[in-house]
Amino acid sequence: MKKDDDAPFSYPVKVGHISANPVEVTISADAEERAGLAGLWSVLEVKALSATFQVMRWKRDGVRLKGRVTADIVQACVVTLDPVESHIDEPVEVVFVPEGSKLARLPVSSETGEMLLDPDGPDAPEVFTGDTIDAGVVAAEHAALAIDPYPRRADVAFGDHIESTDKDDRKPSPFAVLKDWKKD
Repeated sequence: MKKDDDAPFSYPVKVGHISANPVEVTISADAEERAGLAGLWSVLEVKALSATFQVMRWKRDGVRLKGRVTADIVQACVVTLDPVESHIDEPVEVVFVPEGSKLARLPVSSETGEMLLDPDGPDAPEVFTGDTIDAGVVAAEHAALAIDPYPRRADVAFGDHIESTDKDDRKPSPFAVLKDWKKD
């Protein structure tokens, strides 16, 4: 995973000294970071963002980040544009491997040269350089993926907009004017 200097929420974790025993990391975004995330996610407000992760060794040189991310956000209703509050609570499990690791390579078919991906299988490991992963970026990514793209207040419906099936409401055919035309 590359260090993203433009990320509004960043929490680097040194993983070079992680032993077989997991290390717990708890992070939360301050007001400035939440404002940056609100702009990045195109929401009205991020009221809270926090995550708790267990950082542990994975295989020989990889690192597993496992835990939960929670967030409270305010979005605009797609019908009325009124503020809608949402709570996000998502499990997180990400595997990181160092740059150049054999574990980062995806399986390739020997006959066709195509990558073999299992949509129901685990995600491919993330690659990181050096001895640091960014737990803040992981938390922000997982929270962003859980945001409802079409938030709507519970008491709002599209009741006034009904598609009509009456024949009178249909547009006339451009060929309707030719129905009375007769060839002499």
